[in-house]
Amino acid sequence: MTPGAKASGPGPDEHVPVTPDWMCGSCGDEWPCAPKRSRLLDEYQADRASLSVYLGSCLAAATQDLCHAPVSSLQDRFIGWVPRSRRTC
Repeated sequence: MTPGAKASGPGPDEHVPVTPDWMCGSCGDEWPCAPKRSRLLDEYQADRASLSVYLGSCLAAATQDLCHAPVSSLQDRFIGWVPRSRRTC
């Protein structure tokens, strides 16, 4: 690496998933862990639909890796925690 260059990839506090177990690489909890959930809500605060799409894609990948886990528990883990906005008519 050249002097002054930064290493690429996630930092030590990024809370990224480590597959195939889908555990947090920073804290070791199931991903998405509490710190990552908070960060995702902040990052996607103006666009919950995109957050749901992102987490849905993670859920789809995790169901392949965690085929022994009940689908309902994976749904709760990956998308069940996302606050739902009230529908307006």
